[in-house]
Amino acid sequence: MRYDLVIFDNDGVLVDSEPLSNTILAAYLTELGHPTTYAESVRDYMGAAVHRVHDLVLERTGKRLPDEFDETFHARVFAAFERELTPVAGVLDILGKLTADGVPYCVASSGSHERIRVGHRKTGLGAWFHAENVFSAQDVGRGKPAPDLFLYAADRMDAAPARCAVIEDSPLGVAAARAAGMDVYGFTAMTPAATLAGASGLFDDMSDLADLLA
Repeated sequence: MRYDLVIFDNDGVLVDSEPLSNTILAAYLTELGHPTTYAESVRDYMGAAVHRVHDLVLERTGKRLPDEFDETFHARVFAAFERELTPVAGVLDILGKLTADGVPYCVASSGSHERIRVGHRKTGLGAWFHAENVFSAQDVGRGKPAPDLFLYAADRMDAAPARCAVIEDSPLGVAAARAAGMDVYGFTAMTPAATLAGASGLFDDMSDLADLLA
């Protein structure tokens, strides 16, 4: 293994949450008078912190989302997680291999700490991720594509950015990792490969990740 730290995005990489959350987001925005399709939600918001939703709606319409938007959206998402969320196929195997090889890993997500905890509890990933290796955009104030979150995670895990590999599935995440000076591997199970063209490598099956990291 040529890396000192492997940094995983959460949604769509560790937990199969993107279809659920983007379906809910598109429906909620449409309900509020901002017609949004599932495809548009994935295109505009996948991999981003929720403040991007507020920013883009305001930019495009001149209207602010209601004060209770975040609370309502997250409540709907968490309820769907409890019903349906599963880990991404193959994730437990790659985490087991990293552990066996003694390679540190962490998660750095645009989602809130609560969102990460809810998803990990439902999927069993809480056994692999604890307070010391879970990082959220909440910790730094600026979400992806800014590099802040990845740099913060590397600093907390005592790894040089150039010795880190990031696993991402969104263009925003790939851009953030590159801005942080890290190698980044694009997971294309849900994302068109062309949109992750800036990645160091691409893969569509988690079982292939170990070979890329080696």
